[in-house]
Amino acid sequence: MKHGKYPLLAAFLLPALGLYGVFVLAPYAQAFLIAMTDASGLSNRYKFVGLDNFVALFKDEYFRNALWHNALLLVLLPAITILLGLFLASLLNVGGTSKRAVSGLRGSGFYKIIYFVPQVLSVAVIGVLWKEIYNPRSGILNSGLRAVGLDSFAGDNLGNPDMAFWLVLAVMVWANVGFYVVLFGAAMSSIPRDIYEAAALDGTSRWTTLFRITLPLVWDTVQVAWVYLAVIALDGFAIVQIMTRGGPNFSTDVAGQRMYDTAFTDSRFGMASAMGVVLFFFTLSVTLVALRLTKRERIELA
Repeated sequence: MKHGKYPLLAAFLLPALGLYGVFVLAPYAQAFLIAMTDASGLSNRYKFVGLDNFVALFKDEYFRNALWHNALLLVLLPAITILLGLFLASLLNVGGTSKRAVSGLRGSGFYKIIYFVPQVLSVAVIGVLWKEIYNPRSGILNSGLRAVGLDSFAGDNLGNPDMAFWLVLAVMVWANVGFYVVLFGAAMSSIPRDIYEAAALDGTSRWTTLFRITLPLVWDTVQVAWVYLAVIALDGFAIVQIMTRGGPNFSTDVAGQRMYDTAFTDSRFGMASAMGVVLFFFTLSVTLVALRLTKRERIELA
């Protein structure tokens, strides 16, 4: 039986590894090779140019601008989403009281469903929905502001280079926060209520409870959330492509959008592949750094 387990493991693992190699590793390797050519994507003729694409890439102000927007998203999206998710999850799970016992807010299950709704919508639907909401003429945002007499606050929205990036960021937070409310809520449900009741008896404020008790006990979940949101922040292509296509005046451009335009609008597949390689290593580095910086000793509950 002991000798027979290895053929069995191989029978299950080899097909999966083979598919992974063909559909994941092979395209990565091909992208690295194309990045060192002047391939246009319109012909099978191309010339090997070495690292010229990478040298030109870092002199490209448009790509640097796109990376800057990704860097802003990398800082802001995880921070805002996690803080808001922790606050809402804490409110729903330990925000209510029943006599002297700490309990979840009444109707918390319904609120979790409402928060989770964006997760059942495709990115395309979310992008189109919010693009219409932000529409300066018929959008519900400006219509609502005018209805309450705040006409001065009604503006061009996505047509304003100073506002467009922040409006896209708001959509990305809205689209992701519901998932982390549910995720953090599940982690909080495993924390013994005795801890919260003891804190309540000591007169601990809600904010102190959140940051001094809840956060350390769900830190492993926060760490995972940070990595996932960092990857989303370094992408951002789908929402940007649907809502603004990088405009106006490149104010919402991200690396994924720049790569798409370079490949399919300018027909420079070699340069676009070089952008993809840079983004790959950038994402890998950010993930490793995030895991390193957020590493803490695990807190065990008796």
